[in-house]
Amino acid sequence: METSSKTKDQITHASLYSDAEVVERVLHGEKELYEVLMRRHNQKLYRAIRSYLQEVADAEDAMQDTYLLAYERLAQLKNHLFFSTWLIRIGINVALGKLRDQKKLMANAVEPGMLVDLATTYLQAVNYLSPEQNIIRQEIKQELEAAIDRIPEKYRIVYILREVEGMSLQEVVHCLDISESNTRVRLHRAKEMLKTSLGSLFDQSTAYAFGSTHCDELVERVMQRILVSQ
Repeated sequence: METSSKTKDQITHASLYSDAEVVERVLHGEKELYEVLMRRHNQKLYRAIRSYLQEVADAEDAMQDTYLLAYERLAQLKNHLFFSTWLIRIGINVALGKLRDQKKLMANAVEPGMLVDLATTYLQAVNYLSPEQNIIRQEIKQELEAAIDRIPEKYRIVYILREVEGMSLQEVVHCLDISESNTRVRLHRAKEMLKTSLGSLFDQSTAYAFGSTHCDELVERVMQRILVSQ
């Protein structure tokens, strides 16, 4: 899909708009601006979906389905200010649907005796400067992602949205449609599981990263589907 210089200028200019403004323009016929929303939310959506689907290819397929479904239902979004959390909820439903199709959806047992209090955030950023340290960082990242994958999904999604993606507590509540107290409990339990699994401090901000190449490829596929009807 080749993008004209005029379209590129429109997309660049639209990147300065809020989600609500971009949604409004897309609904009024500027379909190409949907790319702005995709690039803006790719990382957040990937991390949310990846919390449920452990295969990267499955997660990317779910992202594509989510964006297409969100585009089809865009006119149903009552408050354009909430596009981000609305998109995440669609993504979670798509991911759960894929799990059901694969017959992988399992009930998660809750370990008794866990504390309900919100734990103090223990993961801290670590800076690596040398090539050797960068290798270590990649190894730590892999260990961290593996540890996160071992957390039951209902705790994992809360942890990813709150601690990795940095969403506010209220945004997580809105995305998952659960109470604030339940969100706090699940977050605490996820942290306790990670502490037990890892036994040390890591930089969680690198977990489930969605690289620029994957971002470009996904945007290309979705926009081809959307613009073909023009």
